[in-house]
Amino acid sequence: MAAPVRLPFARSERSTVGIEWELALVDVDSGDLRQAAPTILEAVRTDDGLDHPNIKQELLLNTVEVASGKCTTVGEAGEDLRRAVEQVQAAATPLRIDVMGGGTHPFAHWARQKVTDKQRYATLIDRTQWWGRQMLIYGVHVHVGIENRAKVLPISRAMLTVFPHIQSLSASSPFWAGKDTGYASNRALIFQQLPTAGLPFTFDRWEQLEQYVGDMMHTGVIDQFDEVRWDIRPSPRFGTLEMRIADGATNLLEVTAISALTHCFVEHFSTLLDRGETLPTLPTWYAQENKWRSARYGMDAIVITDADGAEELVTDSVAHWLTELAPVAERLGCSVELEQVRVILRRGASYQRQRAAARRHAGELDAVVRSLVAEMRAGRPL
Repeated sequence: MAAPVRLPFARSERSTVGIEWELALVDVDSGDLRQAAPTILEAVRTDDGLDHPNIKQELLLNTVEVASGKCTTVGEAGEDLRRAVEQVQAAATPLRIDVMGGGTHPFAHWARQKVTDKQRYATLIDRTQWWGRQMLIYGVHVHVGIENRAKVLPISRAMLTVFPHIQSLSASSPFWAGKDTGYASNRALIFQQLPTAGLPFTFDRWEQLEQYVGDMMHTGVIDQFDEVRWDIRPSPRFGTLEMRIADGATNLLEVTAISALTHCFVEHFSTLLDRGETLPTLPTWYAQENKWRSARYGMDAIVITDADGAEELVTDSVAHWLTELAPVAERLGCSVELEQVRVILRRGASYQRQRAAARRHAGELDAVVRSLVAEMRAGRPL
């Protein structure tokens, strides 16, 4: 057994929130991806020549990430994102580039995408080869501050019980390289092909996590903790629990709605711990099945809701949770954003709207791209 690696957990105020949103750069005329991130990032540099604090580089040259600062409310984080998106759009428009959200591009081919010239990305591609090159995917990551390290792993395990709710609502990747995959979230299953990606191990003690990291570093699987790419992972550097569950969103309303739901879940489970209650958990096999069901069926998924194997339609379960979490949202100042989850329940998730756009245009996927760009501009589902 290798020596464990110490993972000091940074001090963080309880239930602070930060959001990261990966966006695609698409050509105005063809709708295909443009390898223009370096030009955009150069254009948005600050007046003193520094990198923009809220607009960041990603693995592929067709991608930029907009990120909020550390915020006290989801609304505040959403404003950070809105300003950053507007700056990206201002830099992109003269280049005849549109900004698009979603978990995947409907017809772009992974083999034609260029990787950012950075050592960490070169190392990833060299090790993972064909699967690493396939990572033509986009997500939304939500960080929530945890004030006590002892809470991190119990809350992480509890979040697995509501994992499919977030994945179903955010599912926005039905198409891959011009084909309908039959999945609501194809991204979810592509991403887990990377080593250390997918559902997290359910450790009981922080020392077990440190032992895992020590073993992974000793055997050359990772060089640093950030290379653990779980769907739910502690972020010791920031003092947060990071939820990397959601597909890339097509508009700001859905980003903030799904982030508010995530924020409220974490605070709800944190409150239960404060009361001395035992948090809900699922056996690993149920959690794994829920991930597959929500990726495959999205809003029509029948999810397993407890360790006894009870099942419920995911949209019914979400509706029940919205009622239960309403007081939590009021406490966190995100009642408006949480209520917007009902917009997704009424209008359908992005994968459903994308398929509807394709049907309206005889299966033409450039029409789907146009619909995704329109939602980004409108800031809401259309």
